[in-house]
Amino acid sequence: MSTHIGGRTLARSQALQLLFQAEANSRAVLSVLDGDYVLWDAEPLDDYARRLALGADEMRPDLDAIISVRSTGWSLGRLNAVDRNLLRLALYEMLCVDDVDLAVTINECVELAKAYGTDESSRFVNGVLGRVSDDIEAGVDVIAAAREAARERSGAEGDAESPDPDGSADDEAE
Repeated sequence: MSTHIGGRTLARSQALQLLFQAEANSRAVLSVLDGDYVLWDAEPLDDYARRLALGADEMRPDLDAIISVRSTGWSLGRLNAVDRNLLRLALYEMLCVDDVDLAVTINECVELAKAYGTDESSRFVNGVLGRVSDDIEAGVDVIAAAREAARERSGAEGDAESPDPDGSADDEAE
């Protein structure tokens, strides 16, 4: 990055880098931290960065379910790795860090999306996080809602794969 960052902004940047490296190497964040990892800045790893990265990694299945529900029209696999990991990081902070306002988390992550993502990343990240923030503020248990949506989706996929009750499957649908 061309500008100097510090404090929690630096920590979020470092956490994003750890999540990215873990995903790229098919490893858990703890495994990345126990080995050789690279931070793009020359700063030592911030404790808050460690907390965010480990927490987001631990909650990854639930965070991914939320992302899948809220990124309408985009499967998790279609998202670029920066956006996907930035959303995981932000959602973890929004759901599990009580001393940071939702708007602050969203703003910080939108700025990181501008710095590390594509031209469209900041708008996309802002939209997804804004929808989740609205749900949180309305009292929705976003984790439970995402789990339920995932169960419904896998049930619908299972129904689509099972043969017709009368035994006549439509060959063209397969």
